[in-house]
Amino acid sequence: MEHFDVVIVGYGPAGATLAHLLGACGVKTLVLERESAHYHLPRAVHFDAEVMRAFQWIGIADEMAPKTHRHPGMQFVDRDGKMLLDWPRPQGEGPQAWNANYRFHQPDLEELLRNHMAERSDVTVRSRCEVFNIDDQGDKVALRYEDMTKGKVHHVTANYVVGCDGARSLVRRYIESDMEDYGFHERWLVVDVILNEDKPELGDHSIQYCVPERPATYVRTPGMRRRWEITVLPEEASHEIAKPERVWELLSDWLKPEEAELERTAVYTFHSLVAADWREGRLLLAGDACHQTPPFMGQGMCAGTRDVVNLYWKLALICKGLVTGDAAEALLDTYESERKPNAAEYIKTAVRLGGLINTVGTEEALRAALPSADGSARMESIAPPIGPGLGIGDKAGRLFGQPRMSDGSRMDDVFPHAFVVVAETELAGGLALPKGVGLVTTENSNAAEHLARLGAKATVLRPDRHTLGGADTKAELETLIALILPNPLEPSSETQQPEMA
Repeated sequence: MEHFDVVIVGYGPAGATLAHLLGACGVKTLVLERESAHYHLPRAVHFDAEVMRAFQWIGIADEMAPKTHRHPGMQFVDRDGKMLLDWPRPQGEGPQAWNANYRFHQPDLEELLRNHMAERSDVTVRSRCEVFNIDDQGDKVALRYEDMTKGKVHHVTANYVVGCDGARSLVRRYIESDMEDYGFHERWLVVDVILNEDKPELGDHSIQYCVPERPATYVRTPGMRRRWEITVLPEEASHEIAKPERVWELLSDWLKPEEAELERTAVYTFHSLVAADWREGRLLLAGDACHQTPPFMGQGMCAGTRDVVNLYWKLALICKGLVTGDAAEALLDTYESERKPNAAEYIKTAVRLGGLINTVGTEEALRAALPSADGSARMESIAPPIGPGLGIGDKAGRLFGQPRMSDGSRMDDVFPHAFVVVAETELAGGLALPKGVGLVTTENSNAAEHLARLGAKATVLRPDRHTLGGADTKAELETLIALILPNPLEPSSETQQPEMA
């Protein structure tokens, strides 16, 4: 019987990204996907710098960037077009060494993720294969799946199974996790069009039309593609409102039928849910399988990417025997404790924003909820730290930027997947670093501005680029260095590692 370190159920963006990251670390991985090909129509349309940084790690960022469109921000307007709230997005390279936000066409991303998977000798992908039985046997997981191209049932085993299998996750059912509900459940009509020729008056900003009787959102996507998301009223039937003639009626304020082609129309019920349990034994969840969010923050796919970035290096260390025993269990437990509060914070913010958009008297509500110095409403992007887990102190769990080295290279290209010490030059002198740990100083990079943002003279970065804490003295830095785990790129080892601090 075939045995794998990790089996991933689902080959969407989260599953594919996880497979790439595990493969890069030499983890023997199987991906099982029930569909024969990626979905060819638009779905997610936004990702941020944190996600592009992950794409950098797996080698597709430079190819993906030209396929995206810049995202200047979102504007909230009333029925007369009056600005109620401005939510600008920074332009140019930001702290992550990438632009703050990107608009994209999901099939472009999925094609890149899949095409580059051929480079991963440790990853096996099997499409048209549907998992129907999962048995956590304590020391391993046994799976049964059907190859639907041949009607043949296969048996495999794995050390761990990760469900990246969407909102109707089979893996979540085996974990028997309930979903925590944050109270948002609304139907929205999503309309994707392809313009026959450019229509500049639609603009590059995303626009939220705060019309209480029918809120709507416009999204500028790459090329000639554009999207509208329009509230479906309680008395309206989903199948009726999605008919072309009705869709064109709803788009009439912006577009005429002769100006564009309808690429896709679908009615979605947006939810606000977080799984109560993200792990049970050797089964884990990631992406939509463990959280679903309203679209107002543009964080759906981003959250799934954050999940797998948090998880991959922990699984790699454990599967390669670099962290074992109780330390391995404690390390895996940090996945849920760190990721769940972060995902929940984004979802709760999206719910609050959705509530404001639907409010009668939206302008007053926005000003009260999101005030700025001049009395108008203004929103800033949030970046909540991860929840409690690895690290010490109030500066643990912060997402750290990506310094540029003196030669212009990005830090993560120089020290891929490694723990990295980032420090002021004087503090870094004479440090004894464990094998495989990178060192970035204010002398050989622009790390000073990143340390200033953290409010510390030094820090230690995990492979997912969150901090283990901040340090202002050599003793404090040495305390952080003592928490460093092995490099997930190291060869497999049967040697027991020291217990985690």
